[in-house]
Amino acid sequence: MTKTHRNAPRRISPALLPLAIGLALPPPTLAQDTDARDEDPASLDAITVTAQRRVEDAKDVPISITTVAEEKLDVLGSGGEDIRFLSGRLPSLLIESSFGRAFPRFYIRGLGNTDFDLNASQPVSLVYDEVVQENPILKGFPVFDLERIELLRGPQGTLFGRNTPAGLIKFESRKPEQETSGYAQLSLGRFESVNFEGAIGGALSPSVSARIAGLAQRRDDWVDNAYSGEDDALEGYREYASRLQLRYEGDGGLDALFNLHARSLDGTARLFRANILEPGSNRLVGGFDRSRIAIDGDNRQTLDGIGGSVRLGWDLGRVTLHSVTGYESVDTLSRGDIDGGFGAVFAPPSGPGLIPFTAESADGLPDHSQFTQELRIESNDWGALDWQAGLFHFDESLTIDSFNYDSLAPGRPQNGYARQEQDNRAWAAFGSLDYEASDALTLRGGLRYTSDRKDFVAERFESPLSFLGIGPIGPIAAETDDSDVSWDLSATWALDDDTNVFARVARGFRAPSIQGRLLFGDIVSVADSETVLSYEAGVKSDLFDRRARASFTLFRYTVDDQQLTAVGGATNFNTLINAERSIGQGFELDLEAYVTDDLLVTFGASYNDTEIDDPGLAVAPCGGGCTVLDPTVTVGGVALALIDGNRLPNAPQWIANLTARYGRPVGETGEFFVYTDWAYRSEVSFFLYESAEFVGDPLVEGGLRIGYNWDFGRYEIALFGRNILDETEAVGGIDFNNLTGFVNEPRIVGVEFSLRF
Repeated sequence: MTKTHRNAPRRISPALLPLAIGLALPPPTLAQDTDARDEDPASLDAITVTAQRRVEDAKDVPISITTVAEEKLDVLGSGGEDIRFLSGRLPSLLIESSFGRAFPRFYIRGLGNTDFDLNASQPVSLVYDEVVQENPILKGFPVFDLERIELLRGPQGTLFGRNTPAGLIKFESRKPEQETSGYAQLSLGRFESVNFEGAIGGALSPSVSARIAGLAQRRDDWVDNAYSGEDDALEGYREYASRLQLRYEGDGGLDALFNLHARSLDGTARLFRANILEPGSNRLVGGFDRSRIAIDGDNRQTLDGIGGSVRLGWDLGRVTLHSVTGYESVDTLSRGDIDGGFGAVFAPPSGPGLIPFTAESADGLPDHSQFTQELRIESNDWGALDWQAGLFHFDESLTIDSFNYDSLAPGRPQNGYARQEQDNRAWAAFGSLDYEASDALTLRGGLRYTSDRKDFVAERFESPLSFLGIGPIGPIAAETDDSDVSWDLSATWALDDDTNVFARVARGFRAPSIQGRLLFGDIVSVADSETVLSYEAGVKSDLFDRRARASFTLFRYTVDDQQLTAVGGATNFNTLINAERSIGQGFELDLEAYVTDDLLVTFGASYNDTEIDDPGLAVAPCGGGCTVLDPTVTVGGVALALIDGNRLPNAPQWIANLTARYGRPVGETGEFFVYTDWAYRSEVSFFLYESAEFVGDPLVEGGLRIGYNWDFGRYEIALFGRNILDETEAVGGIDFNNLTGFVNEPRIVGVEFSLRF
């Protein structure tokens, strides 16, 4: 989304490029645009989206959509955070991780998956450059040189084909163009943080253009390890990503886009901190210091990924034929001290607090490949009726290694090893119709048939509990094979040129999932397919001669056989289960307005009321001394917590966000500006059961950016701050050993210089 401002120079895009030595060369001269200084009142440009696989005005699309403007992306990413910086910045969106930068978990309208297994299936899909990123590790690819981000809420299973019952996030990279353009950005911040990002692109010939973009981020270790006595031992990282695109636009209506991208990460895994929660409450213990930890285990994380895609479009006159071929592969290993402390009660000294037993483990993805192919044909201006139809194929193979280590033995040797392997093949056929019933009324409908098969095998070669006589097990095989039909129907009514109302009903589907972490368990669990039926209605309007816009949506959904993961607990084992039903309802609100010609304000808010509806469903509660608030039932001598009536985990009732940008012209070509952003989410429960301790308090995080740009926005220098109030809250927990938790990102302040041409 772009903005027009009477006094605003042309704004600098985010960031910089590792490969951009060429950026040091003199860029082409920018012509001074006299229109940027005219006397017309400030107004908002139309927002174009591709939520329905066509370029449309967002106001005309009958879906609850939020887009992210370029400057907002620039501001939110200035602290060097990973994709989680979007959490709470868009209504109904939460993103969290127990793997740090490598493995984000997404929740839309309260629907998500807390499973930390590298084979976890999520109900929120991420589509990057038209290619679905199915494995959770793929979803963490860095955000840079983007044309737009779209958040599509509610089931999106008709036109997007992998696990979208909750919705999807759609990233679109900036494409190559014939005109030379690029940007560069360098920021320096707290903890010796360095963020370097940028791109350069242009014509190679009259029909071929290219664009190369990259990102380099680093942060020094800044957390002391009190156990080892090492200062600045943890929480640093080095991350690099790059993208090369070639585009051919030739005769005969062919448009071909080739994309090659890669990522490399070397850093610290998530820091788990033993007994940071006060027993009987969710308050952090007195004297908690986020810059210190005391662990006796190893902590590190590596990741290397590569992928590519070929997107072809043939304009055949009455129709356009599209082909999207994608390949992704990733290799990762993450090792951490899971108990969050040192020693154990039976091997003193130990602490902080009670450490019943040691837990140091690692999970790796040594072998992974994903291949996707889509063929789609769409009509070109068929009058009142437009349509599209296609076929989709998905093929993924992966191997997961799980290791355990003896933290108390010299050298911390490996004492446990298990492996999972899975092949997942799916195909789908889909179609969609748009019909303009009148000048005011547009009807839409879509249908998708999906068939999904998984073949899975798991085996434990060495048990960490061999001293109890527990040995190898398996191989244990499982398979699923299911098919289903997703659909959606919607109507949009134009009240006038500026205001549309819409209503939509949609059915979504998620294929069965398999879980087989045999390192500490002896069974493979399978969750049946889940389906969701969603209703929503809303209004989208441009106001006050496009000085403002508003979007408001009411929704209600019911998930049948929802796939849930009972994580950890007293049994220290992940198990997939199906809840008979879950219910969610609420609203989303997006506002954007020029309060004055110099002050642009955005506001977003959402309310999500979720509930598990299954009177007999019970899970293992914590094994680390927490205060369980649910009623319990004993099954086979084990006390289980009944979770009927509980809200879904990581599903805050309230999310709100606010940005404000004030700019004043300086001289003929410059501008001084102040930009602030704030995000709020209400409390969340970390697990399916409810306890006094494993609840995240309401969290408020703010950002501030003060800067000056000149030469019509070609150059910019700014001071920035992220989490400027230095809020410290627990954002997740480990419940099988003690009251272990992990906290949000620290305050980052720094300075940034950027160039655009």
